[in-house]
Amino acid sequence: MNRHQQPSVGHLIRDWRQLRRLSQLDLALEAEISQKHLSFVESGRSQPSRDMVLLLAEHLGVPLRERNALLLAAGYAPVYLERALEDPGLQAAKSAIDLVLKGHEPYPALAVDRHWIMLAANAAVAPLLSLVADPDLLRPPVNVLRLALHPGGLAAAIINLEEWRSHLLARLRQQVRATADPVLAELLAELLSYDAPIAPARKAHTQPVEAEPAIVVPLRLRVGEVTLSFISTTTVFGTPVDITLSELALETFFPEDAATAQALHAMAAASCEPSGAAG
Repeated sequence: MNRHQQPSVGHLIRDWRQLRRLSQLDLALEAEISQKHLSFVESGRSQPSRDMVLLLAEHLGVPLRERNALLLAAGYAPVYLERALEDPGLQAAKSAIDLVLKGHEPYPALAVDRHWIMLAANAAVAPLLSLVADPDLLRPPVNVLRLALHPGGLAAAIINLEEWRSHLLARLRQQVRATADPVLAELLAELLSYDAPIAPARKAHTQPVEAEPAIVVPLRLRVGEVTLSFISTTTVFGTPVDITLSELALETFFPEDAATAQALHAMAAASCEPSGAAG
């Protein structure tokens, strides 16, 4: 067989089933088809219909981009569109994203794609980016995981770097397992290669023994003489049928304490003051 030959649809379905750690019987029962028919599809003895490809992809949780690849491998046209956010067809979604980002101010919020490339951010993100020492990290496309963990990025300002690093790497590992995306796998290997620097601010930071345990992993940043403490949420579009929207996530940060909220409001107010105003 030609080594450059594309894998068959049956081979791809088997790979996704194994990635999900399902037996043929497990998948057949979930999809309500016979195990024999699934076996024939995977071995290439039976050519699946378009509907069968989509049915199996749905039960395997295959991302929309890869569902198109399955359809192409089976000889069918892709059914999921991929459009830029600026496309008129995505105007409603783009407006919703802008509304969320703007409405979240003065707290930071940003939108990222499947590879953690920053697509948009609100005004509250800019003061945090000023902490980045390496200007190359801010040249588009900006990868927010690289920005967070690179020694020349935000890492030196993160007080609880070990904790936050573990949290981000765990999320990325989960994505790699779920999507089998080689770009994400390369990004994970790169992030793991970074030396985790010891931020001076973290050396003096101690948590009282009697402090209550955190309910989520916080992000604690030293900005000048101020410590900003955040909890974060991730928002995705429900039931998207466009590839771009299916791969987009909104990362929003909320103040963990009153001091952080006050500091963010003060930073936002200062940024709105006209420069060179008379005293």
